[in-house]
Amino acid sequence: MLDIQKKLTNTFYSVLSLPATAMGFALSVQISALSWILVTQFNLDLHEMGFVWAAGPIAGLIAQPIVGAISDNVWFWGGRRRPFIIIGGSLAALMLLALPNIGIINTSMGFDNLIAIAMIIALTLDLAINVSFNHTRSIIADVTPDGIPRTKGYTCMQTISGSFGVLAYAIGAIFGNYFIIYFGAVLVLAFTIFPSFFIEESKDLRLVTEGEEKVSKDRDTNLPEFLKVCFANSFSWLGVQTMFVFAIGFISQKINPVPEGTAQELVNIINDKTGQIISISFLVLNAVGALLPKFVLEPITEKIGRVKTQAISVAIMSLGYWGIVFFARTEFSLYFFMLIAGIGWAAIVSLPFVIMSETVDESKMGFFMGMFNLSIVIPQLIVSMVFGTFIQDASDKSIVFIISGVTLAISAVVWLIVREQRDSKK
Repeated sequence: MLDIQKKLTNTFYSVLSLPATAMGFALSVQISALSWILVTQFNLDLHEMGFVWAAGPIAGLIAQPIVGAISDNVWFWGGRRRPFIIIGGSLAALMLLALPNIGIINTSMGFDNLIAIAMIIALTLDLAINVSFNHTRSIIADVTPDGIPRTKGYTCMQTISGSFGVLAYAIGAIFGNYFIIYFGAVLVLAFTIFPSFFIEESKDLRLVTEGEEKVSKDRDTNLPEFLKVCFANSFSWLGVQTMFVFAIGFISQKINPVPEGTAQELVNIINDKTGQIISISFLVLNAVGALLPKFVLEPITEKIGRVKTQAISVAIMSLGYWGIVFFARTEFSLYFFMLIAGIGWAAIVSLPFVIMSETVDESKMGFFMGMFNLSIVIPQLIVSMVFGTFIQDASDKSIVFIISGVTLAISAVVWLIVREQRDSKK
């Protein structure tokens, strides 16, 4: 084991964050580019697009807990999480390369079903991201002690991952979505393979190295608290996923509409502008999401606890969404409220994993991380297969952020019934 891991140095935390950064970057590219490609290049409506987005989560419902449980009980390639991270990262990189070539793949394979091909590619990409994300998060819990070191692991993960997410949206805004897709494929592959040379996993999941000693992490699962965390987190993701998938509908109607009778050349220019607005909006969201976990949320959790910090952050995100509903009619006003919403996003992608990890048996972390990820996957399905119909039929696309604002407000209330498991100062 390298000294950086024994001493839990900042360098080690940075390296430990790279696999999650790779999957986060792949997700950022998917969010930024997939809806845009389907709507502007292949003329899918919002309802059809929702079915494409639903493909991966459907598979993830079954795959995540099963693969997580398998990883708890296997050991090959020098680890239990490492093999799944490498395989998932490689597959995600290949699917990113396939994204801009959906039409070519459809034609070359002799099919005449663009939606089916798009669903297969989206399913494989989303499944690779979700299953690998499970293990990139589990490995942080595997190799860090409870308390501040665990919190530091997840907040550092989000700061680095979020920073690269910002880079993804910045590149998309400046160079276009096609460039970011190919750039992302290379980065995802590198960031999933490189860290494997520097992170040593323990064969005994109940022990973690702290300095020169092995420290026990043995405890039983507190199932009621685990379920509360899942329930609270699921409402957060209902709001977040609604925005990610269908924000293009709101932006196309309220921020950058295409006037009737516009020539096709101008339509293409306006669609490109819409894609740019989406990229900048998510860039702002992720910029806040990158900066806050390490430098703001972590110190706050040491004072008031993780659960209260999470509840307050999610409530602020809800207010940001309501601000978009009532006041965002220009791209710059949209960016302003996305900045506010980024406070909640910073918490959602970091603190729940710490809170959840301290409610379960350490030796079954892969399984429970897979189960916990269902609180992300199931909302994805509800958004794609249920909310999509309402949003498609609604004449006013502000419904996108109304749904998001309501579900985030509910999440904030539910978080208040979750009990802090451990003293965050330890």
